[in-house]
Amino acid sequence: MNHPSKSILIVEDDTELQQWISDYLVGKGFNCTCTENGAEAVKLISNLQPDVVLLDGALPGLDGFEVCKIVRSFYKGAIIMITARDEEIDEVLGLEVGADDYLIKPVRARALLTRIQKLLEKKNAAPASRILTFNNLVIDSHSQSVHLSGAEIKLTSKEFEVLWILASHPGEIVTRDTLLKELRGYEFDGLDRSIDLRISRVRKKLKDRTEDPYRIKTIWGKGYLFVKDAW
Repeated sequence: MNHPSKSILIVEDDTELQQWISDYLVGKGFNCTCTENGAEAVKLISNLQPDVVLLDGALPGLDGFEVCKIVRSFYKGAIIMITARDEEIDEVLGLEVGADDYLIKPVRARALLTRIQKLLEKKNAAPASRILTFNNLVIDSHSQSVHLSGAEIKLTSKEFEVLWILASHPGEIVTRDTLLKELRGYEFDGLDRSIDLRISRVRKKLKDRTEDPYRIKTIWGKGYLFVKDAW
């Protein structure tokens, strides 16, 4: 699938990897701009407003996590963090500062392309104006807002996504595979931890119990269950 009008900013200080990614994506029909510098990346994101930013976490000076945090105030496009370290704290930090997805080096071409395409599809899809209400919990998909007992609960866009999927199937077990395909567009391979991290943060914000949660239950070996009458 070609995207001749879609632009990608590649922020990567490994020039060989940067060139390889650029050549590959240009061959797939994307327009690519490259930089090795975090501060320059902030300016380019502001000026170019690319459709997707591929952002290395370990940049010299202003690193990728700081870049992501800074630009989220004015950039609504997709950000994929790329890091050489397979550490949970990096994944948590990347998602917390506003990244849409997370890739660990070495980068695989087809996996990268699939994630870019899925994020573009999501960004281009107009969200349906729907409201789910469960007693004192109100979830609005159009405004991506959540209110519990009248108080607004601040969720990131990724936290809202996972809550919306679970709440759209109240009383039903939603498998981790289903969640990953809904959120990222590929099947669960047994290694992805972002779903668990996201649900853990949603539980905390919705005042669910850390031990033996009663609002969003973990069904061991199967997935998660949103309890519709727990509100």
